[in-house]
Amino acid sequence: MTAGTLFAIALGLFAVAGFAGWRGARPPNPMKGPRMIPWRPIMVLCATAAILCVASAERMAGIVPPGR
Repeated sequence: MTAGTLFAIALGLFAVAGFAGWRGARPPNPMKGPRMIPWRPIMVLCATAAILCVASAERMAGIVPPGR
């Protein structure tokens, strides 16, 4: 997998995290019933995976953190 592919995957994961965050922040609607999709855990998992993808892509591109 190349660094560009990892950046593209990270961008998609950030988009899903943003969408899930928006859906999870909406007020509950008791008339429609309970939410069946756990939006907040989806948001956290996607954001974490995106950060890991960006870190891996930076390492593949040759960018190293300071002090290493």
